[in-house]
Amino acid sequence: MQSEDAAPLPTIIDPQLETESPLQTNRNSIPNRELLNPSTLILLYCCLKRAKELTLHPKSKTTKRMPTAFLTRRELFNAAHRLHQPGLSDEANFELYGKCSNPNWHGHNYTLWVTVKGEVDPQIGYVANLKEISKIIREEVTEKIDHKNLNLEVDFMRGIIPSTENLAIAIWKQLEPHIKALGIELHCVKIEETENNSAEFYGF
Repeated sequence: MQSEDAAPLPTIIDPQLETESPLQTNRNSIPNRELLNPSTLILLYCCLKRAKELTLHPKSKTTKRMPTAFLTRRELFNAAHRLHQPGLSDEANFELYGKCSNPNWHGHNYTLWVTVKGEVDPQIGYVANLKEISKIIREEVTEKIDHKNLNLEVDFMRGIIPSTENLAIAIWKQLEPHIKALGIELHCVKIEETENNSAEFYGF
């Protein structure tokens, strides 16, 4: 029982509801209230209020994120091309592109690397099925450009100077929607034209 000379508990007003807190209206339910000073009461009130908020608005369960990994597939193809500006003379094109402007074309044994990015699937242990990625590359790229003339025979290179950089960008455009359909991201397209020259494209 509270002694007659015990200090009264302070009334705490909820700034949002503008009502007295349960600490004032339910003061008899607080044990050893004689030992509680105003600072303790305020802290206790805040804890009770937060507990009520969590009860009314529980947080959704957080899905544990799996580690992100990069997966690369290599493909090979051969193609011919010519680097030239249609509005320039053969001499001017030679000054700009050197032997690559040869009017009779020239070819390369290209190496293509396609790198994808995604979370490692805990059920299967990898980012994506490489067979599916290889199938996409084959159907969307290599079957269309292998042993072809990039200037004349490849629809997605039409009107584009077939430099290694432009080829990497064009291949990205061919692959990206199909890679996304697998639930992963296309990270990089790299093309090696020669053992000394390569280009990489990381998207728009």
